Amino acid sequence: MESILPKSANILPYTLIVGQKQLKLALELAYIAPRIGGVLLSGQRGTGKSTAVRAFTKMMSGKLPVTLPINATEDRVVGGWRIDKLMRSELEPQPGLLKDANSSLLYIDEVNLLDDHIVNIILDVTSTGVLEVQRDGQNEQLLVSFTLVGTMNPEEGGLRPQLLDRFGLMVSVTAETNEDERVKILETVLEFDRAVTEFNSGKSSSYINKALEEDQKRKDVLEKAREKFYSVKMPKNIARNCVKLAAGVKAEGNRGDYIIALAARAYAALQGVEQVTNEHVATVAQLALQHRHPECLQNNQMLWNEKYQQLVTDILNLEGD
Repeated sequence: MESILPKSANILPYTLIVGQKQLKLALELAYIAPRIGGVLLSGQRGTGKSTAVRAFTKMMSGKLPVTLPINATEDRVVGGWRIDKLMRSELEPQPGLLKDANSSLLYIDEVNLLDDHIVNIILDVTSTGVLEVQRDGQNEQLLVSFTLVGTMNPEEGGLRPQLLDRFGLMVSVTAETNEDERVKILETVLEFDRAVTEFNSGKSSSYINKALEEDQKRKDVLEKAREKFYSVKMPKNIARNCVKLAAGVKAEGNRGDYIIALAARAYAALQGVEQVTNEHVATVAQLALQHRHPECLQNNQMLWNEKYQQLVTDILNLEGD
């Protein structure tokens, strides 16, 4: 296999990323089940959030994610008219970033600093799959599908509860503290740096080639899981447990019930099984519910403690398994 790593990108292959299992799982689940509505990554700088997102997008679509700037206007997001043509009294549509992200990933860095109105528009399109573009009396509806990922540093301010709830999954990203894992991360980065240097000097890199082959295998797994998603059965007792969990953490409304069910079904599809079990629900419970309980909504802190984990264990009756 010929190495195809772009010299300008030098993006770490997804399968080489060490640790951050919850982050990677959330990205994969949101791809398998787009109606999950996106992933919010909360954590300090330097914890690998952007690296993982870029690597995942590169693996799945062959390109880097479409990135939304903090100062983006509504026209830039949904589409409008080309300004240079408009100044010459010519009307030529300008596709927005949401259309550019179709079949790929839309990345919003520091989403907590973005205008709430813009965030609402993006979340609506993510959940419905329909982009409505209005230009001077013209109304166009486009079908779009993309994985939405937002990152935020909670020390710089949080999201309003109404917006926080709209993200399907949330991951609290922390720096790795295990020394052995940190050594693995360091060794991987150093080896990748060496391989990229060789590649950019014209040499073939078996290290990069092997990693790209592994990425292709993982991509195939995820695409197959996405195709099989709706064929995975959701038993009534498992659906009832999803409702009990959302109610147990005092999540407002019905969105928590729906998201945990979607995520559990996506995880079952990823595992290649035909039916959702309590174990699948337990695996995704924190991702789907940790940003919906009252303590989090009050202060934007990811307080998923032993109390909530015990609630999951009790409702799903996993202690005797």
